[in-house]
Amino acid sequence: MLNHVIDLLADPADLTPLSGADDFSRLVSESGHSFDVAKQGYVTLAAGAGIKHQGDDAAMVAARETFLSQGHFAPFVEAVTDAVHEVFDETLSDEVRTPAILEVGAGTGYYLSHTLDDVEGAVGIGLDTSVPAAKLLAKAHPRIGAVVADVWQRLPIRNNVLNAITVVFAPRNPAEFARVLADDGQVVVLTADPGHLDELRDPLGILSVEDGKVERMIEQAAGYLAPVGDPELIEFPMTLDRDSIAAQVGMSPSARHIDPADLAVRLSALPDTMTVTARAQLTRLAKS
Repeated sequence: MLNHVIDLLADPADLTPLSGADDFSRLVSESGHSFDVAKQGYVTLAAGAGIKHQGDDAAMVAARETFLSQGHFAPFVEAVTDAVHEVFDETLSDEVRTPAILEVGAGTGYYLSHTLDDVEGAVGIGLDTSVPAAKLLAKAHPRIGAVVADVWQRLPIRNNVLNAITVVFAPRNPAEFARVLADDGQVVVLTADPGHLDELRDPLGILSVEDGKVERMIEQAAGYLAPVGDPELIEFPMTLDRDSIAAQVGMSPSARHIDPADLAVRLSALPDTMTVTARAQLTRLAKS
């Protein structure tokens, strides 16, 4: 709910604080701008020309809900939550009773909800460019505030207010992350690693994971963020049936690159179940 995170949010145009108005049907800034809260509970906070980057459409969001609800990526969500716990154990003082987490590319809230369930008293901002995702995100957890915004633009968040930022297979903005993080806050990034879903690449023609993604991320963050320790490899097998494989492809960028009719033919040629490798690197970053 937005009232739990209102003290963290800012006008995207000028970063002045926001407050709720008309029983939180609107958010208004000290500079006089007003942002309507959708009936589903999310708010769009975008300055200037608005959101330029395409978010997941309704079909991709439905596929994401289907796949994640089956628990196939559970080791990933556990790893992200454990990393947030480590950040808080190492950095938070006893006086911080309400740690604040931002998830960028939060989708339907699967990861952020789990973390909030596991971190007592924490509140979370879920940020995504997708309106269909935001409609579900707003209802995913009582301590989530759902915001439609573009991570490539100035984040609608006040300076130095976040204790952790999580990024799961999503874009990053190091300069903005450094601005909104508290001095001892950290970013937890889960990045797909070469070998992720490799068993599906040849039969389905899905996109591959390029080499050196983590190294490039660290290079691009230089001057704003620096690694805390070494990246951690997370790898595990998944047993997937055809429906689960279809949902996995449907929630991924490959959904925009494969003709649905071609994909259906390729899926029909797969065995009833397959063992598929999930593989990613978890990296922690702090202000440099």
